[in-house]
Amino acid sequence: MTLFELEFMQRALIAGLLTGLSAPAIGTYLVQRRLSLMGDGIGHIAITGVALGLLTGTAPALTAILVAIAGATAIELIRARGKASGDVALALLFYGGIAGGVLLIGLAGQGAATLNTYLFGSLTTVSPSDLYVVVGLAVVVLVVAVGLGPQLFAVCQDEEFARVTGLRVQLLNLLIAVMAAVTVTVAMRTVGLLLVSALMVVPVATAQQLTRSFRTTFMTACGIGVFACLAGIVTSYHADVAPGATIVVLALACFVVAAVTGALLRRRRSTRAPLADEEPEVGVPGPEPHVVTDEHPHAHSQRCGHPKVEHGDHVDYVHDGHLHAAHGDHWDEH
Repeated sequence: MTLFELEFMQRALIAGLLTGLSAPAIGTYLVQRRLSLMGDGIGHIAITGVALGLLTGTAPALTAILVAIAGATAIELIRARGKASGDVALALLFYGGIAGGVLLIGLAGQGAATLNTYLFGSLTTVSPSDLYVVVGLAVVVLVVAVGLGPQLFAVCQDEEFARVTGLRVQLLNLLIAVMAAVTVTVAMRTVGLLLVSALMVVPVATAQQLTRSFRTTFMTACGIGVFACLAGIVTSYHADVAPGATIVVLALACFVVAAVTGALLRRRRSTRAPLADEEPEVGVPGPEPHVVTDEHPHAHSQRCGHPKVEHGDHVDYVHDGHLHAAHGDHWDEH
């Protein structure tokens, strides 16, 4: 029996495929807003949700998503309205999330082995019910990320401009934060809560090494995310290691390759580009034609009485409504 015939591997690969699509999709907006670590903060908060589910006997995925959404909303509100900056808001919830999770796990009587399956992912723990939740949430994330792409991009690019055009900036920012929380829950079983932020950021950073437009970056990042997830799950099965770490290491390897390739491509383009003085830049007018006056017996001088105008490295003389300038053995008209 091959690994693709094993039911738990089929569920893990489907979950990995959806995680590889949804995490970079919402991560593109987070990177654009310079909130790359928001996914990390939400992952810490989701630990408290998982621990709460284990303590109360409720499905950990359900409690994790509820607590993660509440935490993401708090981060956004503190950043937007509070006196604390975005990084301070993230730090506060980092510490609160991990402390609450460890405390509740201890009260639930669960060991470190149980907690590790949520922190670093596990192939064998993706149950059929987990897969249904992952499919449903991933579809919601992708529909929002693609369907509201223009509005979300406008808010991420320039909030003031988006507000002037009539967009509800606060609501869209909250939507991005909530979708990030949902994505964390989607990736919880495959990548793990502590490494999910890497899958949101690293594929996007990798795509930016090779692409220029936002749309191309979005699509390339999703492709890289899918490759890292599927290859990482297969590799972790053969190596018998946690899938989360394998997926992130593969994503980082892709970044190194893309960074080197991107640098070589930029150097090649710069060497093939024409020199600045060989061809005028687009939109910049070229030099005016050199016009030689036909006959000009009068020789201008400092004492000839014609008004003088300083012009770069020479002097022009106002003469019958135009300018004359000495050029070698003749006079030019300007």
